[in-house]
Amino acid sequence: MRESKINRKTAETNIALKLNLDGTGAGKTTTGCGFLDHMLTLFAKHGRFDIEVECSGDINVDYHHTVEDVGITLGKAFNETIGDKKGICRYGSMLLPMDEALILAAVDISGRSFLVYDVNIPTEKVGDFDTELAEEFFIAFTRQANITLHIKQLDGSNSHHIIEGIFKAVARAMAQAVKIDEEYRDEIPSTKGML
Repeated sequence: MRESKINRKTAETNIALKLNLDGTGAGKTTTGCGFLDHMLTLFAKHGRFDIEVECSGDINVDYHHTVEDVGITLGKAFNETIGDKKGICRYGSMLLPMDEALILAAVDISGRSFLVYDVNIPTEKVGDFDTELAEEFFIAFTRQANITLHIKQLDGSNSHHIIEGIFKAVARAMAQAVKIDEEYRDEIPSTKGML
């Protein structure tokens, strides 16, 4: 089993996170931000990752630190759990419809952190969640996971559907990329011999 436990404590947040890449899609999250909990739960389900997150943060200020720090911690967990990258498929992509929204996500477990986020969310909030925080989550996640991630919105007018589509599409792309290819189990998927 490829599993990781990460604890991260700052003056702004205190996070305990568990990740199992080879799980069943069980998500158990308590962050103090209902919309983030919803996104993490469906991320776990659609990636078939087991994810547990407990976060206490300065949500009396806003959700920024909580969202960013959970992204950091989840990214670290992925990077740690993937390990030396032997046998992984490396690449994954998903074109995902969510009602009127259509989202493309493509990932390369490259060892190089890079995010392309081509998204136009029409409202500033979904409930009490600032929609700009979706990008902050994926900036933090991408940096710490050490991956290249492209997220492109091809259609969509409902902010909730767009963000939900993003989390589902990224989860499915990540699931493909981290999957072990049995034929190449002992090989690094790069001509460089390392990622």
